[in-house]
Amino acid sequence: MTREHDDFAFEAAPGLPAPLPRGERLLWQGRPQWTALALSAFRLRGVAIYFVLVGAWRAASVWANGGAAGDIVAAAAWVTLLAGITLAILTTLAWFYARTTVYSLTSKRLLIRSGIALPITLDIPLALVETAAVRSAPFGTSSISFVIARPNRIAWLALWPNATPFAFNHPQPMLRAIADAPAVAPLIAEAMAATGQGTVGPAARLPGRASAVASSSQGAIGLPA
Repeated sequence: MTREHDDFAFEAAPGLPAPLPRGERLLWQGRPQWTALALSAFRLRGVAIYFVLVGAWRAASVWANGGAAGDIVAAAAWVTLLAGITLAILTTLAWFYARTTVYSLTSKRLLIRSGIALPITLDIPLALVETAAVRSAPFGTSSISFVIARPNRIAWLALWPNATPFAFNHPQPMLRAIADAPAVAPLIAEAMAATGQGTVGPAARLPGRASAVASSSQGAIGLPA
């Protein structure tokens, strides 16, 4: 009888590189929705618009130079082919990243396991999180970003695609494109309040602009496991 191979059989549990210490509880686990991840992290919409503009420019250039209808169609076809290949590659990457990413929230920390060829697990103590915020994402999903207390810092490349867009100077971890953010936000607020390191703000409204979920200070950040 054959058995299905588990690429992450070395983990104590899915998304957890080691058993949780005594007194620490697993509160929630989830992963990105791949279609929302494709639009938000891999910018499929922006890439598609870029190729539409390039295709229109190529067709207009051929027409302005006196090209025949066949030449215009051929110029646009090459751009369309290149766009299709590019979008297919980005969509496939988004699917694989969503499949291999696991977000874990415990009573004391946030763990992000991500990566295709070489997955790593980032271990972030909640006591180190200054603020958390909920942001709207495509297809009715939401993302939750975390501001890490300085001078602690996580490399942006180690976080991506689980990072707040354009926050390069002080990268922010993000639970990206999750479907159950309305249920997760209160769990984060309660867990951060239990650390006794700060005050808890009101739960964020969903959907909507980024708004505070909770705040705390002090602590130490774990390295990728």
